[in-house]
Amino acid sequence: MKITLLREIVWFVVLILLQTLVLNRISVFGIAIPVLYIYFLIKLPKNRNLFYVVISGFLMGLIIDIFLNTPGINAAATTIIATLRKPLIDIFFSKVEYEDFVPSIYTETGAFLRYSVVMVLLHQTMLFFIESFTFFNLTSTLIRIGASSVLTLILIVALDSLIYRRISGI
Repeated sequence: MKITLLREIVWFVVLILLQTLVLNRISVFGIAIPVLYIYFLIKLPKNRNLFYVVISGFLMGLIIDIFLNTPGINAAATTIIATLRKPLIDIFFSKVEYEDFVPSIYTETGAFLRYSVVMVLLHQTMLFFIESFTFFNLTSTLIRIGASSVLTLILIVALDSLIYRRISGI
């Protein structure tokens, strides 16, 4: 349990640093920005306490907001995603026989991809609609949501594949 908690803390810090120092400086055509820090919420084990997950999501979003000088946008989006995480796992993954289930591309590939797509789309939708706070440029906002979601999903699948290969020794 202590090793798992330590691993989660390391991932928490690494993903925040990666997001704030590297990924937020990447902008594809001024439209798409990769948001990899939600990988932390996607990969938490199913049995994690809801309070732990929501607080972790809120703190992660708040720290990102502090680094980026945004007024609570990331904190709101990650808190909502953290709240919806367990019901989404129950919807997309078949009945899991053990409680320490961690969603992965190698457990159930199709289910993991659908789960990740929904999590990323929900997060990006919340993030960009809170940021724009208007429906005036709806087309532009939808393009930004779609492009950032695709970029984020590519990074999530690549990172999950890389981590699995490193752990399994392939």
